[in-house]
Amino acid sequence: MKLSLLFRANRKRLAQAVLLLHCFVVTVHSAFSQTLSPQAKISLITVAPGDELYTSFGHTAFWVSDPMYGIDKVYNYGTFDFRTGNFYLKFLRSTLPYYVSVYPMPHQLYASQIENRSVKEQILNLSATQRQRLYTLLETNALPENREYRYKFFYDNCATRPRDMLVKACGDSLRYGNVVDSTKSYRDWMNEHIMQHPWARMGMNLGIGYPADITASSWQAMYLPENLYHEAERAQLKTPEGRPTPLVANSLFLFRAVTVEESNAFLRYLLSPDFVFAGLLVAVFLITRRQQKRQSRGFWLDRWLFGFSGVWGWFLLFLWFFTDHGVTAWNPAVLFLMPLHIPLIFWITRQNNPQTIRTYFLLTMVGLVAFFLYAFYQDYLYGFNFFLLTLLYRAYYQYRFASTQTEKLTYARS
Repeated sequence: MKLSLLFRANRKRLAQAVLLLHCFVVTVHSAFSQTLSPQAKISLITVAPGDELYTSFGHTAFWVSDPMYGIDKVYNYGTFDFRTGNFYLKFLRSTLPYYVSVYPMPHQLYASQIENRSVKEQILNLSATQRQRLYTLLETNALPENREYRYKFFYDNCATRPRDMLVKACGDSLRYGNVVDSTKSYRDWMNEHIMQHPWARMGMNLGIGYPADITASSWQAMYLPENLYHEAERAQLKTPEGRPTPLVANSLFLFRAVTVEESNAFLRYLLSPDFVFAGLLVAVFLITRRQQKRQSRGFWLDRWLFGFSGVWGWFLLFLWFFTDHGVTAWNPAVLFLMPLHIPLIFWITRQNNPQTIRTYFLLTMVGLVAFFLYAFYQDYLYGFNFFLLTLLYRAYYQYRFASTQTEKLTYARS
């Protein structure tokens, strides 16, 4: 009996010892796994722009590779979930949560190959301390409680986050080269990357306001992955001895995209907003000429044109006041797509007061010309210029017609 009790007590102590040993091993392994070996490397990964609109600006990620401890992690700051509730409303309002995702490099390469997007690697020339600090920052940022962030197109995205992480890891020893053109605005850089998407380019230019027209410094221009790539190529690190050394030890291609023949340029032009709105301008011109010959005002056409503009004007006001993008405020496009056309165009055109109609279309012309001058100065008259001319032409016609009626009334009264 005593022997049995002794055996049970010893077995219990043995189990406790094994449990403590297991916890100790797990703890040591966990702590040890957070320390990179001397063979570890951290690289800046740049994925070239793709054919789809959401891939037009390219992508940046960090790759941490440590063969001694089997670490192969790509830290991606551009991830969101399509299954999020009210996805499109949150996307429009800039409240859609973005988060850091971590996966092995083969997954990144496979996705890029499927989309035929080149992948470039810049192996960073970091000291052991800087590598460890950067890895710790990335791991901390990838924790469930830290990984979500509020995406800002120009200010906080998949390229600005790696840029800022490098500064945190390297401190004052890092100096970017300021080699990116610092005379362009945020809008200029954006337009260079969406040339192949004319409808999207038109919509994005109308949707963003004055903040996009501010000149971006070389630091700010690194909101685009390609600009970050070029800045990293020329960046310098100071060693503890004070000697400058390149930030990038080596640059290479992990995958080169296959050259694809461009689609029919003429067909693409036929489907572009320039061609569509040019056709609309011609149609409106012919209808207006017919009305001139008949001495008719024909407000039905103006209700369609300015009513359509008013609907989109209210949408621009929604982006201005009810979203948090940071670049859709102070939008001069409301002078072009004036929200008050809804309901004013329907109310004004039902009045029999030529003076009221004349004043309304005069103010409309002033707004259109003011916006045209601003857009011309900022060089973003993409796609909508013919539609703007259409509205201006109809406003001028109705203004002249109302002026004639006013002159007749004045003459009759005198």
